[in-house]
Amino acid sequence: MQITMRVNGDEVTRDVEPRLLLVHFLRDHLGLTGTHWGCDTSNCGACVVHMDGEPVKSCTVLAAMADGREVRTVEGMITNGVLDPVQQGFMEEHGLQCGFCTPGMMMAARALLDRNPHPTDAEIREGLSGQLCRCTGYATIVRSVHWAADHPAAAPAAAGAES
Repeated sequence: MQITMRVNGDEVTRDVEPRLLLVHFLRDHLGLTGTHWGCDTSNCGACVVHMDGEPVKSCTVLAAMADGREVRTVEGMITNGVLDPVQQGFMEEHGLQCGFCTPGMMMAARALLDRNPHPTDAEIREGLSGQLCRCTGYATIVRSVHWAADHPAAAPAAAGAES
C-alpha cells in the first residue's frame, strides 16, 4: 500500500506492507536511525516519536496509521542547526550514558515540556514513566529536563516549530 506523511517537516511517500511498524518505516525506509528499536513490546520507550504532536511508541503503531499525519523524530528536534533545549539539557546535565534510551527519552521530555513548561521533579518523573533507562538512575535525566525548562529560548523548536 502507498502511504504519505510529513516526517520532520518533509512530505514522504512510500509503498509499504500494511503490517510494517512505524519504527521500521522510519529506520529502514527513511534512514532515521535516531528512533531506536528496543523491546518491541512498548515497555522501554526507546522508540518514542511524536505523531500530530503527541508522543507515541512507534513499535506499536503501524506505518499505515501514520498516513496523512505529521511525524517528528529526534532528528527533527534540531531547528536551523540549533539543538532543542531538551537536547542541549541532556548534554549540559549529562542525561545520558549509553545513549540507547536517549532519543525516546528526549521525545517524551519535549512532549512533557510542551504541555507543562515548568514541571516539578515528580511531574518529570511521571512524564517520563514510560521510558526505561538502565544506566543513569534518572537523576541526571531529571536535571536535564529542568535545564531545558530553564532555557526555553535555547532553540525555536520549543514552540513546536519544524525545521
